[in-house]
Amino acid sequence: MASRVFAVSDIHVDYDVNFQWVRQLSRADYRDDILILAGDVTHRLAELANCLNEFATRFAKVLFVPGNHDVWVLGEAPERTSLQKLADVMAVAERNGASMQPYRRGDVLIAPMMSWYDFSFGDPSPDLYNMWMDFHACRWPAAFEASDVASFFLDQNQRISTQGASRIITFSHFMPRIDLIPAYVSSRHRLLDPVLGSRRLDRQIRQLGSSIHVYGHSHINRHIGIDGVTYINNAFGYPGEERITTRQLLCIDEL
Repeated sequence: MASRVFAVSDIHVDYDVNFQWVRQLSRADYRDDILILAGDVTHRLAELANCLNEFATRFAKVLFVPGNHDVWVLGEAPERTSLQKLADVMAVAERNGASMQPYRRGDVLIAPMMSWYDFSFGDPSPDLYNMWMDFHACRWPAAFEASDVASFFLDQNQRISTQGASRIITFSHFMPRIDLIPAYVSSRHRLLDPVLGSRRLDRQIRQLGSSIHVYGHSHINRHIGIDGVTYINNAFGYPGEERITTRQLLCIDEL
């Protein structure tokens, strides 16, 4: 029997209506299927555990990468860093039925890719530094510059092996290229460009030979082919974002 591959990102289960959607998913319809969960679940570890467990009881395999919200340290000890939070997120994922490791099904490889933004999409303005929550809710080791944060995450992807795979699907939380933002997005929202992703991520995707790449973060759903790679964003989004998000699972492939 073929397994379907579903994708969703940015489910933000801090909002109860979003978590209710997860809890109401069928326990019978996806038992042979794979779920790609492309980050931004919650910064609360207990809720992350509950959410991943809910998905794991419904899908044959849950594949996960953390987003920026997942490594926030809001309300936590002042000495605690987002790298320590990331380690806890990874442990919670593994304990609750989700994997952050590459997954093989036959000759198909589905590879989670770590990511962050490196300002390769533009330089952040003073307004962005004031308004962007990561600059207040993430805490990095004292020696870390912005480029060090991105390199820490992106360097993890060097470990991915594609040996023996004839087809590769990759996914990340952050955007791999800025031209995935549609032309209709207003100039006032383009203030966010510097914190959307990294050009280096797209180079890694292409070096791996990926044919499909799932991403999240922008809350703008897209399905577009560019130079041989199909880029897909299926963000669930915040309550009230129904105009730009579909708020449902999306089947992206069958294995």
